[in-house]
This record gives sequence, structure tokens and C-alpha cells, in this order.
Amino acid sequence: MRVTRHRLRMGAALLVTGALALSGCDSTGTEAEPAPSASPTPSRTFTAGAAGVGDAYFPSYGNGGYDVDRYTVKVRYDPKKDQLTGTTTVQASATADLSTFNLDLAGLTVTAVTVDGAPATHRRERNELVIKPASGLINGNGFVAEIAYTGVPKPLKNETLGDGGFLHTPDGAIALGQPESASTWFPVNDHPSDKATYDFEITVPDGLTAVSNGVPGGKASKDGWTTWKWSEKSPMASYLSTLVIGEFRITTATHRGKPVYNAVATAANGSADSSIAETTKVADYLETVFGPYPFDAYGGVVVTDSRISYALETQSRPVYAASFFRQGENTEVVAHELAHQWFGDSVSLAKWEDIWLNEGFATYAEWLWAEHTRKDTAEEAFDTQYARASAQVWKTPPGKPGVPGLFSESVYQRGGMTLHALRVAVGDEAFFEIVKTWAAEKRNGTATTAEFVALAERISGKQLDALFDAWLYGTKKPALPKRL
Repeated sequence: MRVTRHRLRMGAALLVTGALALSGCDSTGTEAEPAPSASPTPSRTFTAGAAGVGDAYFPSYGNGGYDVDRYTVKVRYDPKKDQLTGTTTVQASATADLSTFNLDLAGLTVTAVTVDGAPATHRRERNELVIKPASGLINGNGFVAEIAYTGVPKPLKNETLGDGGFLHTPDGAIALGQPESASTWFPVNDHPSDKATYDFEITVPDGLTAVSNGVPGGKASKDGWTTWKWSEKSPMASYLSTLVIGEFRITTATHRGKPVYNAVATAANGSADSSIAETTKVADYLETVFGPYPFDAYGGVVVTDSRISYALETQSRPVYAASFFRQGENTEVVAHELAHQWFGDSVSLAKWEDIWLNEGFATYAEWLWAEHTRKDTAEEAFDTQYARASAQVWKTPPGKPGVPGLFSESVYQRGGMTLHALRVAVGDEAFFEIVKTWAAEKRNGTATTAEFVALAERISGKQLDALFDAWLYGTKKPALPKRL
């Protein structure tokens, strides 16, 4: 999907050439043979696209039968009325012969749908938007769907993982969440296995700022409304998209030829500003251990809404809860979210079961950053976690945590310990070659744990099944790592 070029879809047609019977005699007086009949073109069977990608943890997430190349999302939000109106254009390619296909869209009312410019019928099945084009979509061909919608956006309720999605705030809105959130404000194939590029145009009342992912494209005002443009040209998993509207202290700069855009809520204290100001410094250090920074922009957003008690690695511009900075400057959380730009964002999950590949790397990046800033060594951080980890950490395998354990301490801390155990086992030279190669070979794609293990064994030249089985899948405290 990452290199798919959009092609105009040709409607399916059944062409049958009838045989033209010729009679009479040729120049020799011999009766002419009848012309052979042309073989009819085989008819196509069009089927409905799946209402999910088949993720073992979240079977209903995403949709099957197509691959998205690009989203163009244009929304207008009125905070006073809590009203969203939008048009989203989806450029995609069919991966099967489709009679219908689905997009994820929660709560909002669809007012019109076209596919390749022709009106299409649509219906809702809970949070699924089922679209039936005027004619079937042919496997391998590109198509363009345009969906117009409106309504009062709502968050998605999740008793196990917490709510995510669109939140109305006193001065605007925040659209944020993991493992899903995008479908609360635009129609989308909402699973990280289908990454795409994005263009956003967000229109809000004058005086408010609208921040999203990627490179800022400027703003324009008319009749009391301002439209903010953002563009993310690197493939992005849908849950990494964000929309934050409100009043902010804005700082901009350029670093290594790339724009830096930071937005801190006006109610946040100054430690938030000074922490986010370290973004490029932290990113530069992480480049030395992970390889080149993978995106075209830097930045961060700090929000003060009490419902956001976490930080999220929204692509190229992480969002942080202001609570991280109440005790003073905190660059450890910045290091965590910036590490995700490599691991989680550029190298994304093919399935949610492998989330340790995101959080383990980000946790280990915090330890490396602490070592770089001479607070603690990574080995000391490992020793501390190994000694203090609760029994539940060892009972929950980070490589297969289950849905309730998706954001558990095991995924984070034991995930980080797994990487340190690997480092001890293979040595520093091989370990950092593994990390950089992983980021380079999987850049802009998706990945699995099995692929990471295979890469680690290929580069180190060592058999590592026992190490990964113990640290990722065991339910007992592993022995301390030793050099293999």
C-alpha cells in the first residue's frame, strides 16, 4: 500500500463477441468455413468487503478488501454548538472484487457518498459505514470515495482500555486515543495495518488554534472562521492522527531544514514549555542510537483537560497531559514519545498483540536518555525494574498480554527489560545494529515480533528463541541475562 499509485477504476463489463457466420464460396468455389466464435470474457463475482481486518484482539477494527493510500480530511468545528461538519476523501485500491466496502465512523450522520464521482448508496451498522458503489470495484484498481457527514462527535466507550476519540473542551476539542480514535471525527480504515498519508484542513472560529499532524500548511481567515492546514506525507496509522483545538502558546522554529511546531495550553505551567522545547535536542540524541529521524516535522502539544492523563505518540507531534510537568521539567516523557516516532509510528504494529514492540522500545529509550543525561545508566534502570517489578509483571507476558493487559506495566517495563536482556546477550555492537536495522528496514511499514526475532538472530548470529520465550512469553521471572 505504501507505494500504491492511484489509478482510475474502470467499471466491470462483460463483453461477448458474437460469431459472424459467413456463407458462400471463395474464389476457388469452395464453401467458406464459418468464423470461430470468440470466447466470452469470464464474469466477475463481486463480494462484500470484510467489516474488520481480523486482528485477534480487536476483530471489528479496520476493514478488509481495500488498501488506503491517502485521506483528505476537511472538517469545520463549532465549539459553542459542539457541531462538526466534514468531508473526507479516501483514495484507495481494491484488494478484492468488491460489491460493497466498509469504513469505520462512530456516531456522525452521513449526508452523501460518492465513489469515483458517482453517487453511492450507504447504510450504517453500528460504527460501520457500509458503502455500495454504482458498480463493483475491481481487484487491483484504484478508487476514490468522498463522504460528507455532520453531527455532534462523541468519544468511543471502552470499559477495559478507557475512552478514546473526540472530546469537547471548554475552549475547543481534543481528538486522541489508543487503540482507536480517528473514527470519531472522520471515516477511516481504523487499524494500524493500513497506513496512509493525510492532508487535514480544520476550520474553527477566529482566535482558536487547530493543531494536527505533520507539516503546517498555513492558515487563512474568512467571515469569522480560520482554516488551518496540516500535511503528513509519511504513512501513518489512523490512531496516530490527532486534532487539538483551543488556546495555546505557540512556538515555531526550523531544525535541520524541518519545521518545529509546539503548542502549549495557556493554562499549563512554564515547565511544560521548557520540556517541549527540548524536543529537537532529544530527537538528535535518539538519532545516534536509532538512526535518522523518520518524519518531516517536529513538535509537541500540551493539553490541560483532566480526561487526558497520558501522553500519546501522535505522529510527528506527540500530545502530552500537562500533569507530566507539574513537578518541573520532564524530558523523560519527551524521550518516550519521541522514541515512538521510530517505533510505533514509522515502524507500526501489524497486530495489536505485538504492542511491546512500541512500548518496550519507548521505555528503553527513557533509560538510554537518562544514561545520556547522566542520571542513571540503562543497566541500573534494568536492575531497579528487575528487583522491584510486581508479581503481576512476571505473570503477564508482554509478547501476548491479552486485551486487558494491553497497556499493563509488563508491556512497558518488561518490554524494556527484554531489550536490555537482548543487549546483554548479543553485546552492544550487535544490539545497536539490530535496533538501527529494524528502524531502517521497516521504515514506513508494519512489523511483527517474529520478524524482530528473526532480524536479531540474523545480525547477531545467535539462536535467541530461549531468550525471547522467557522474557516475552514466560509467566515466571526470568533469570538475569548473560552474554551468549
